[in-house]
Amino acid sequence: MSWLERLRDGLSKTRKQINDTAGFLGNDVRDVFTSRLDSIEDLEYALIAADVGRAATEEILEDIKRSEKTNLQEALMEALTLQLEPDARRAEFRKLGFAPDARRGRVDPKGHVIMVIGVNGVGKTTTIAKLGQYYMTRGKSVMFAAGDTFRAAAGTQLGVWGERLGIPVIQGADGSDPAAVAFDGAAARTARGTDLLFVDTAGRLHNKHNLMEELKKVRRVIEKADPGEPSEVWLVLDAVTGQNGLQQAKKFHESTPLTGVIVTKLDGTSKGGILIPIVRELDVPIKFIGVGEQAGDLQPFDSQEFVRALFDIDIPKS
Repeated sequence: MSWLERLRDGLSKTRKQINDTAGFLGNDVRDVFTSRLDSIEDLEYALIAADVGRAATEEILEDIKRSEKTNLQEALMEALTLQLEPDARRAEFRKLGFAPDARRGRVDPKGHVIMVIGVNGVGKTTTIAKLGQYYMTRGKSVMFAAGDTFRAAAGTQLGVWGERLGIPVIQGADGSDPAAVAFDGAAARTARGTDLLFVDTAGRLHNKHNLMEELKKVRRVIEKADPGEPSEVWLVLDAVTGQNGLQQAKKFHESTPLTGVIVTKLDGTSKGGILIPIVRELDVPIKFIGVGEQAGDLQPFDSQEFVRALFDIDIPKS
């Protein structure tokens, strides 16, 4: 099964949520907005139920009203794609009819060290393994640092992945200082000249303040060992958590500014619309999305591809 087929299947619950609530999507935009108030309300409800969020939903409805598209589904797809574009300049290009990312491309980290953060249970360690495999297949040398020393067996889990993939893993004892592991990992990356280091981090301490302070400390020691790093801080977010996940993201972003978000488990939820408030409210791009357990089920995010898969429409070949 191709990535697009897996993505379509993964988004089936979200697609059903929208289609069941707004089954009039093939109608003319003008008919809906001039004579069918119930249809507008149904569309609004469908988007909110898919966790698009009220503010973004209102903007989407305004974009649809102003759209030159006459078919409601096409106008909705255009509006959703614009909402998922975090770069204002690229959004303007889209409004002018250009498609700056019509085909899914590579995600190239700005530097060498990527901190991967998120609460326990979102699949953070497994996601790091998938990222390692993704970049290895693209010719990059990769290392892992098992900095989640507070969760029992987290280091062991990442070690097993590293052995399976042939990726070196810097580890510490359970309960040891995660910042020390991150420092050792960053120093080792510099000494070996490895292209990319992914640093796993703790997802839960006994209170949120301690967790956020620990992440700040990890960031500081990485910079000491490898000046200018970490160049990226990526948050792993479970799509099933919906708006609760968005609130988590805001807390992390306030403490340790994010450069990207990875959304996992899109195949297990009808709330795939949560991607829109993530981009809109955090002003942070989505780097990867996941729709399954296999390595190939985590792929770079492309807004147009996502929206077309959501509505089960083929991507035009370039």
